[in-house]
Order: sequence, then C-alpha cells, then structure tokens
Amino acid sequence: MSETVLASVDLTNCDREPIHLLGSVQPFGFLIAVSAADWTVIRASRNVFEWIHVKPEELFGRPLDQFFSHDAIHTIRGHLQTAIFTSAVARAFSVPILPDGSSFDLAVHVSGDAVVIECERCIEEQSVNSGALVRAMIARLQQTPDLRTFYRVAAREMRGLTNFDRVMIYRFDHDGSGEVIAEAARGGLESYLGLHYPASDIPRQARILYERNWLRIIPDIGAKPSPVEPALDAEGQPLDLSMSVLRSVSPIHIEYLQNMGVGASMSVSILREGKLWGLFACHHYGTHTVPFERRTAAELFGQMFSLLMESRERDSEAGYEARARKLHNQLVTVMAGEATRFESIVAHLDEIADLLSCDGIGVSVAGRSTLQGMTPTVEQFAGLIGHLNGQEIAEVHATHEISAAYPPARQFADKASGLLAVPLSRPARDHLVFFRKEMTRTVNWAGDPNKPVTVGPLGARLTPRKSFELWRETVQGQSIPWQPVDIRIAESLRVSLLEVILRLSDITEVERRRAQERQEILIAELNHRVRNILGLIRGIISQSKDPSLSVEGFTDVVGGRIHALARAHDQITADNWQPASFRGLVSAEAGAYLGGKASRVRFSGPEVLLEPQGFTTVALVIHELMTNSAKYGALSDSRGHIDIETSVDPLRRLHIDWRESGGPPVKPPTRRGFGTTVIERSIPYDLRGEARVNYALTGVQAVFVIPSTYVRAAPGSTVAVPEKAPPPPTAADLPKDVMIVEDNMIIALDAEEMVRRMGVPSVRTASSVAQAMATIDSRRPDFALLDINLGTETSFAVAERLAQMGVRFAFTTGYGEDIAFPPKLLGVPRVRKPYTGDALAAVLRR
Repeated sequence: MSETVLASVDLTNCDREPIHLLGSVQPFGFLIAVSAADWTVIRASRNVFEWIHVKPEELFGRPLDQFFSHDAIHTIRGHLQTAIFTSAVARAFSVPILPDGSSFDLAVHVSGDAVVIECERCIEEQSVNSGALVRAMIARLQQTPDLRTFYRVAAREMRGLTNFDRVMIYRFDHDGSGEVIAEAARGGLESYLGLHYPASDIPRQARILYERNWLRIIPDIGAKPSPVEPALDAEGQPLDLSMSVLRSVSPIHIEYLQNMGVGASMSVSILREGKLWGLFACHHYGTHTVPFERRTAAELFGQMFSLLMESRERDSEAGYEARARKLHNQLVTVMAGEATRFESIVAHLDEIADLLSCDGIGVSVAGRSTLQGMTPTVEQFAGLIGHLNGQEIAEVHATHEISAAYPPARQFADKASGLLAVPLSRPARDHLVFFRKEMTRTVNWAGDPNKPVTVGPLGARLTPRKSFELWRETVQGQSIPWQPVDIRIAESLRVSLLEVILRLSDITEVERRRAQERQEILIAELNHRVRNILGLIRGIISQSKDPSLSVEGFTDVVGGRIHALARAHDQITADNWQPASFRGLVSAEAGAYLGGKASRVRFSGPEVLLEPQGFTTVALVIHELMTNSAKYGALSDSRGHIDIETSVDPLRRLHIDWRESGGPPVKPPTRRGFGTTVIERSIPYDLRGEARVNYALTGVQAVFVIPSTYVRAAPGSTVAVPEKAPPPPTAADLPKDVMIVEDNMIIALDAEEMVRRMGVPSVRTASSVAQAMATIDSRRPDFALLDINLGTETSFAVAERLAQMGVRFAFTTGYGEDIAFPPKLLGVPRVRKPYTGDALAAVLRR
C-alpha cells in the first residue's frame, strides 16, 4: 500500500458502517414484521421455516393470525400498546404462538410503519426467580462502603447472574476512550483490570445504539446470520433494526472479538443522565446462551446499577460543591461592598483559587494582569488571553490540554497544561483563569490504540487490532480533566462576578442608560394612552344613556362595549402593539356571543391585518353589528348566518362586506341610538373611511371601506380561505364519568390520560371483573371501556351488567374480528389495540 493511501486513512471507517441496517438477524431466533395498518406480513427472516415450518414467501401479504394463535396475537397487541407508550421494546415470555403449543419468548417494537416481532425459543428455568435475584443483587450493592468496592461487587453479581467467563465494568473517559475499572473472571484467565481501550474500538453509531438499547447479546460469533427478506421495501429502504434484539453483528466487530479469542459476548449499558457512562462487557470463550428472561433481569440490574452509581457519584460531588458554595457566598458578601473591580479580585485571589481544585490562577482586566501559583509568565499569559479573546468565549471554557488549540502553550506545559477560563465582561475581553499542572501518566493500553492499515478479510481498511497484549504509552502535556462539577462552580462564580461585583462596567452602564430612556418613553406613551382610553370610556358611558333601559340593561350595554374594547386591546398587545388579525377580531366577538356556534359567521376573501390605530374603532363597529344581529337579526334564531367578505382594491383599501341572511325579517331602527351612530359614523369620522348600511328585509347589509393607512396584508394570505363550518366537540358531547376495565396497568394509565385530556372529569379504572362490578356498585358510570381479555377471564359479564343498566360501553381488544362474541354483544363498538385518542373520542362522543 502506497504512502499516499496510508496518509489518507483515518479512524472513521467504523463510524461510517450502518450497523442498524445490516439486513439480517442472528439465528438464535427469527423475525417477522407486519404492517401496522392491517397486520399482514411484509418481512421475515429467511430462517423462519426452521422455527414455524412456513417459508418466508408463503408469509408475505397474508394476515399474521393465519400463522400465530389468537391468544398470541392478543398478547402481542397488548404489549405493543406498552411499547408505544414507553418508546421501548416490549417483552413477553413463554407465549404459545403455534397451534402445537410451542412456547417462545417475544420482543416487540415499532420500526417506521412496521411492527417488528422477534421470537426465540423459550428456555424454562423453574428454579430461577429473576425478580428475587435482582433484589438480592441490589441489596448486596447497597452494602458496599465505597465506589471501588461498589464496582467490583457489581461485576461479580452480573457474572453470577449470566455465567459468562469474564464480566468487566468499562468506563468511558472524556476523550471517548475507556478503562476497565472492575472485573470478575473465572480462574486461569489473564486480567484486563486497568487496561484502556481507544475510542475507535466502539464507534460513534454503536454508542448511539447503546444509549437506545440497554442490552445486546451475541451467543455465537461464528453463527451465520439469517437475511431479512425482502431486503428492500417498495421505497427501496431496508428495515431499520436499531431496536432489534436479534440484530446481526458487524463483520468488523466479529473480527475484533475473534482477535480477542471471544466466542460469545453480551453488553449492558450504564447511563448517567441519559448519556452513555460505560458498559458491563461480558465475554465467553465459547458459545454461550443466556435465556431471554434472565437477560431481562440482567438489563434491570444494569438500570438499577446506573441509578445507584449516579446517586453515589453525585454524593461524592455534593461535598466538593457544598464547600465551594460556602466559600463562594462568603467571598461575594465581602466583595459586594468594595468599590473597584480589578483590585477587589486581586485582593481575594487566594480565596477564589480555593473554590476549585487548581494549581495556579490568573486574572486579566482591562489589560492589567496578576498571577499566583503555577502559571505561565506574564508575557505568556498575555498571549493566552489574546487567544481566548479571539475565541469569543461567552461562557466558562475548560480544557485539559491547552496546547491542542494553542500550540505556544507547549512552552509552559510543565507548569500549566489545563485551564478553566471564566469571562468577566461582555463581550469577553477580561478573564479569570484557573490552571492545572501537567500530569504525566502511563496509560496501559490493551494493544496498540492506533488501528493499523492492513489488507484484512474484508479488503483494505483499518482492521481491528489483532494483538491485545499490554502496550504502554506515556502521555504528556495534559492535566487532570475538569469535571462537570468544576464547570458548575465556575459558572456560578461567573454570574456573581458579572452581576454583583462588575455592575459598574461600561457596557452595563450603557445598558442602564438605554433602559432608563426606554422607560421614560414608555411612561409618556402609557400616560397618553391611558388618558385616551379614559376619555373613550367616558364617552361610551355618556352616549349609551337611554331612558328606556333599566339599570341592569344599561350595565349590560356599557359592559358589552367596554369588553369589546378589551378584547381588541388584548389582540393588539398580544403581538406587542403590532397589526392584528381582522378575522381574529370577528371570531373573538362571535365567540363571545355564540360560543361553540361561532361557525355561523362565515368568511371569504383574503385575511388582512389592521393597524392598532384603526383596530379599536373597527372592533367597536363589529361589536355593535354582532350585538344587533344577536338581538334582532340573523343570529337571533337558530337558522341565520352572517357572511363577511373582504377584498382589497387597487388603492390597497380594505372593503368589508357584511351580509346577514336566514334570520327574521329586518325592520329599520325607529331611532338613532349610540350603537347605530357607532356603526354608521365611527369609520368615516375616526379613520376617514366609508360606511354604508342597508336594513334590507332579508337581513342587514353593510359595506365598510378602511383606508390603506390602517391595512396590512397577512403573511401568506393571497386567496380567499373560507372558515370551516363544523363546530369543535365540546364537553357536552362526552360522558362525565368513565370506567376503564383493563388488566395491563400501563395501558390503563395511558387510556386514562387520553380520556382526561378530552375533558372527562371523572375516570375510574378496574383490572378484573370483580373490581369492575364493585366500581359499578359504588357509582353508576356514564360510559365504560372494556378490555375483552382480562387474563384468566373476559369482561363479557361486565358488559351484560352495563347493558341491563342502560350504560353505554365499548370493547378494547387485540383480537381480530372473528373472536366469538355473545350474540347480544355483537353490535357493541370495538376499538382495536393499539388505539389512539381519536379512536377513543369517536366511541366516547354521544
């Protein structure tokens, strides 16, 4: 291989391998994928014939219930509801899927539009109680006195549960490489404890899958994978096997394990705050099968270990952070009363250095610098500050290797190899910098961490390491890495120094002056608007006087007009006094009068926005028109409608055409009240527009013209878009008290949440016929959702009781349409699992 080729090779080969799209499964089980829409088989692994004696091509396009028992289909559908609710893989153990009663362990998940069902032969372990095993394992973990013992006991417990030859706890470092921090192995094996593995040994996409899947097993690395057929769907896409239990193994990873002499492996993820912290890495030097139920116990142990580990590490960090917080509070209290910036920080530099574990500290403010402890020289520090300023750092910045981004730092690496910089100004030109000295260390690698370029079985590429013998490397120019707790402490200090100590900085002073100017302008504008509003309300009260009105009637009229102004004001201020929607104005006014029947007001023409100066005037006009229509016009009965058409003429003026129809005959007003005056004169007088009103017998017709000064086009609105007429469902359509009978707690909780979100005030659940009968006896429900299969019984008895009481109900089921129903219940609505909120709403609605 030429030098040119060698120079172009990097460690991204493995990162580019699509390990979730390998298109095959391991042969210790088989895979069937069905369409989520109709549950017909769309994919299957080639080895399916070995398990159920049906060839893949004979499965395709046929319903799954032609091959699996009805009970198996029901179980799968029920567990699928759990998988959707938790976005995870659902498991079912010892399920008889075939007519001959053969039992399998199942894993079910959703991949795109397919439901993926993976089956492996059930291995019964009558003497094993997985729950009791895990409880005992956790109890022994909780008794460990320190983290080192905690890790060692965890590795030993995992090996006892799974019986692998070797179990290691593998922790990732800041650079992605990992170290074996605990190990449990059978006698005679070479120890891997303390060995490091490079980041490239576990590529990026594998780490992503480890965060999604807690457990991964390879019982036999030499087993030939079984292809998934067809390889591509109608769109030319392979099946995404990211969540697959049986997913086949990358040839590169197989070669890696072979190089280690491993015949079977299993990994259990260790997560902290949702991120991959490490792994339980299990190796066996021959083939090794772990039953599905025992693997599930191992996964549960891994999850519990993750929680306990996170809690213990947080406890360790909490003491460090509490000490720093105490010093921080004392420091800020003292410095807050001091007048100057630079001198105050310099005077307390020793106390500031005590906040973090560091070897030196420096501060640079306005070109003035001070250094203490193990630090660069003043000239070197000035160059480093120039580098930091060029990075435009706005928050705390930390690195354990300064020279990686700033090569001149190699000159002072023996004194300061790592830094944590705290910006002290906006923009960042002043800095407080903590330093850590070089920590020369010897790393024990499991073989050369640089993957060699060779011609392997798969061609020229970066092949996995073949030698795992001890390979030592001396690392220089690096400090002890900064931890997240260090960043949190430094960030808290940054906020205090910026907001408390440095409050007199020039940018802060400029911002204060600008804020004061804005406040004065706002006060003047507010004073002007309040006076105008008060004058307008006084005029409304004065003009609304009518001798024919009672006190209550006068209050209603004035209140309605003021509420119309308030609604208009709300719409304007919601967008920071920007132009507001004309349709929104009309819809708000219609909603105030009609509620759910607001669809009787129909729109056509383009949507437009009205400037705030014209919006309140139009709002009063619309209010008076809507009030009159509700009292005397089209909205005064149940048949009438209002049609509102908008158009914009060449002068960009808005034309509003208001037409009422379907109501009682219209009579022109016998007197000119304030409302009529508002309708006919407000727009001409206040906006210099036009208003024409015709009291036709068939309904009021009015045309208004709004000058272009007050009109703005709504974004994206160029054509007429009629409003949808059907009213939205209301609480009146739904029952007030719903009973859910479901034996799966997760599904019951999911259904309860869906029903409550619809607005049903009372939802009760029961998991058996006896509980359901007791619930009915305690209070008669308005509606019931009944799961047909309740484990060892059905809900038909509950259904018959509800039918006798005249209570509406529906069945929820994972069975097909051909399940045997009592004749009297054949017409009852059924909701197929997994169901949606819309499906439930359809049967709940009266």
